[in-house]
Amino acid sequence: MKNIKLLIEYDGSRYKGWQRLKDSDMTIQGKIESVLTELFSRPIEIIGSGRTDAGVHARGQVANFTVKTEKSLLEIHKYLNHYLPQDIVVKEVSEAPERFHSQYNVKKKKYVYCIWNHWIPSAFNRKYSYNVPEHLNIELMEEAANLLIGTHDFIGFSSVKKSNKSTVRTIEEISFIKEDKVLKIVFVGDGFLHNMVRIIVGTLLEIGLKEKKVSYINEIFESKTRSIAGKTAPAQGLFLEEVTY
Repeated sequence: MKNIKLLIEYDGSRYKGWQRLKDSDMTIQGKIESVLTELFSRPIEIIGSGRTDAGVHARGQVANFTVKTEKSLLEIHKYLNHYLPQDIVVKEVSEAPERFHSQYNVKKKKYVYCIWNHWIPSAFNRKYSYNVPEHLNIELMEEAANLLIGTHDFIGFSSVKKSNKSTVRTIEEISFIKEDKVLKIVFVGDGFLHNMVRIIVGTLLEIGLKEKKVSYINEIFESKTRSIAGKTAPAQGLFLEEVTY
């Protein structure tokens, strides 16, 4: 039995997210499993490092599956990229240790959120960034982001409903990169709750637009209430950049 690891990139624009759905075949996981099932002539289920929502993209999603086969890694790799839709690409195929698990072995993840910050929108970047036409005060956004660094209960910055699972996470880095009209916000942490990155981005944007003060971050932490935080930034600006094991 082989444990096969995949490194995947995808344009999530037309998909309903990563996770397989019973009522739709338009998911990333579903498309990959369908091709693998054809290749091995038996049902194949893959495990992803985590879910991405509808419209979210990935440059470095990781998944694994186990299969008994004599097919080479190159055969598997070529077959996948030949039969998958062009907006889903397998970048690497490798054999992982028997106990490797794409989800449970994750040490940290890196996400990048892209903002098109100009009053003239982009015809070409509209599917891969969020257009914010107003001027943003990046210094205020950086000051607010510093309050998010470290280990905190991020339930107020998530769409998670009350459960027994911990909502404490550690963010190692939030950095801002301005490239001409594009502002990239980079997030590195041990894990992120449902919609956490997009809600943090929406909150930071309100501070950058001077609609809220930097202290707004502490108010959200204290309240532990989703409704206090900013709007959820649109999905098309978010990329799962890298998963570290």
